[in-house]
Amino acid sequence: MESPVFLLLCLSIITAFFFLLFLRSSRHRRLRLPPGNLGLPLIGETLQLISAYKTENPEPFIDERVNKFGSIFTTHVFGEPTVFSAELETNRFILQNEGKLFECSYPSSISNLLGKHSLLLMKGSLHKRMHSLTMSFANSTIIRDHLLDDIDRLIRLNMDSWTDRIFLMEEAKKITFELAVKQLMSFDPGEWTESLRKEYLLLIEGFFTIPFPLFSTTYRRAIKARSKVAEALSLIVRERRKEMMMMMSRSDEDDRKVIKKDMLGALLGGDDGFSDEEIVDFLLALLVAGYETTSTIMTLAVKFLTETPLALAQLKEEHDQIQAKKNKSSKALEWSDYKSMPFTQCVVNETLRLANIISGVFRRAMTDVNIKGYTIPKGWKVFASFRAVHLDQKNFKDARSFNPWRWQNNSGTSTSSLNVFTPFGGGPRLCPGYELARVELSVFLHHLTTTFSRRR
Repeated sequence: MESPVFLLLCLSIITAFFFLLFLRSSRHRRLRLPPGNLGLPLIGETLQLISAYKTENPEPFIDERVNKFGSIFTTHVFGEPTVFSAELETNRFILQNEGKLFECSYPSSISNLLGKHSLLLMKGSLHKRMHSLTMSFANSTIIRDHLLDDIDRLIRLNMDSWTDRIFLMEEAKKITFELAVKQLMSFDPGEWTESLRKEYLLLIEGFFTIPFPLFSTTYRRAIKARSKVAEALSLIVRERRKEMMMMMSRSDEDDRKVIKKDMLGALLGGDDGFSDEEIVDFLLALLVAGYETTSTIMTLAVKFLTETPLALAQLKEEHDQIQAKKNKSSKALEWSDYKSMPFTQCVVNETLRLANIISGVFRRAMTDVNIKGYTIPKGWKVFASFRAVHLDQKNFKDARSFNPWRWQNNSGTSTSSLNVFTPFGGGPRLCPGYELARVELSVFLHHLTTTFSRRR
């Protein structure tokens, strides 16, 4: 039989919990919250959001609520009340006030799988420093002088192995994963990279799930895959650390020059003294960023082009002209070739706008935030939807049509704001690999259009 003291303690805790919940809900009722629907208890509208984003057309989740409540609305997803913004000015306000009014905060399904030391979850001065480091490995100069040759070589190597029929999405994922592993850790394609990629497929599937292993087999598989990926990366980190210590102990300057100058080398050789766990989390998340998003954009670019024959023909003509100027024995692209692809950049922009590989960003209000006559309570999540802005007729004429020509004179935009087009986010958390992604897609399209013809 339980003691009266224990029962009284339990009753007191439960009473206090519901009292605090009542006070919190009473406070929220006094605030002018954005209109919306919190859905079912605990899970809110999470299931509707997940099911929408597993289709080819996830827009209805936002479209239906914008039509009903307006461009700023309240919902409840991934266990938390969340304010969605489908408006350009509000999105800009959220991005510009990073670290002041808002801080980065993602659903636990994403943060648990990426790891607490990933760039996405870093804050303050550490994030600023590591973001700068990441950009230093993916800027135009580095791409031109060090990465372009590998990008070109690995894309051609993969395409040379293609048969008459391929599953393009799978091949694109293979290409981008091999590129990411090469750029971050200097590994060439092989059995190790392919086995690691298969675990990544399972890991990524768990991002937008309910993060309870008992109730979600997808999330449970993702957690197991995450452990395998971390174990594989930990082994590489330990081996490289040992290798670098041996190299640095040698007196011969030429021996020291052999040290690999990649992201892993920079993390190990810096002054921060990162642990193996911190480096593994950092690399794991960068591999996700460089792999999943770019492969998706490659696949959708081909889809949009094959549905728009005039665009495909003009793109092919541009790349045939580039190839015609080159030595017949050389297919390799140079930086000057990349800078001679004006229509390709229009295709890249339009694919990014229409595909929205980064559909938006999550933030958390650090204090009560007043905007557009509403109050976002402290602690609430916000989601700035780039997808909604890119597909808004007020910002782009015929917004849901693939029209690369709109970018030739920016004639397809009805606003002069530079912030209307944010395929890689913005503010201090602008995707550090944005230029690298554009180059990889451009090189991919070059070899695709000059090597293969479309077969119906």
